[in-house]
Amino acid sequence: MVPRARRRTGRYDWRVGETDLIVERREPPPGRLSYEQFLEWAPDDAWAEWVDGQVILMTVPVAERHAAIVAFLIWLFNTASQLGRLGSVYGEPFQMHLSALRRGREPDVFFVLAEHRDRMRRLYLDGPADIVVEVVSPESVQRDRVEKLAEYERAGVSEYWLIDPEDKSAELRLLGPDGRYRVALAGSAGEYRSSVLPPLRLRVEWLWQEPGPDYDEVLRTLGG
Repeated sequence: MVPRARRRTGRYDWRVGETDLIVERREPPPGRLSYEQFLEWAPDDAWAEWVDGQVILMTVPVAERHAAIVAFLIWLFNTASQLGRLGSVYGEPFQMHLSALRRGREPDVFFVLAEHRDRMRRLYLDGPADIVVEVVSPESVQRDRVEKLAEYERAGVSEYWLIDPEDKSAELRLLGPDGRYRVALAGSAGEYRSSVLPPLRLRVEWLWQEPGPDYDEVLRTLGG
C-alpha cells in the first residue's frame, strides 16, 4: 500500500510489513471555529472533523484490510452507478456538512445520487449523502456506532453501512418511513441489494476474502 499525498506539512512513513503510519499534523487554532474557519484551516485534506465548533483530529486509518475494503467499495459503487450516471462516490478527506446538526464529517465512503448533485460544493457536500459507509477501527467504535449513527439518522442518510474488519461483520441499516434506522442485514455473510442504488449488490463475504474478491464474480453479480 502506498499512502496518497496529503497535507504539504505532513510526513508519511509507511514501513513495509507493518501497519503503522506516522503522520505529523499541524494543530488546529485554539478556540471554537465556524465551519468556514475550519475549512480555511484544513481546506481539502483535513484528516479531521468539525463538531459544534470543535476540531476533532482523526486517527489516520492504516490497517491494510481497512484500506482494501474502502478501495473495493469505491470501485463497487462506481461500477454499480455506471461510472457516475446514476450518482457519484466520494471518500475521506472530502467532507459531508450537516449544518442543522453543526457537524462536518469525513465518511470513509459516501454516495450521492445524480438528483442530489446540487448539494455538492468545491470542498464539501452540503447536506446528507444518500449512502454512507464507515469502516470501523478500534478508536472509532463509539463514534461510528453511536454518535454518527444518531447523526446520520437525524440528517436523513437513507442507508448507513457499518463495516468492522476486526470482527468480520457488517451492519447495513435502512432509513424507514418513521425516520428511524432498521437493520436490513447483519453478520459476516449474506447478500444485500441497495434500495437507494438498485444495481448495487454486496455479498458481505467479499469484504473478507483474501487476497481480495474475484472481480469477475462481482461483475456477474451486478449483472455486468
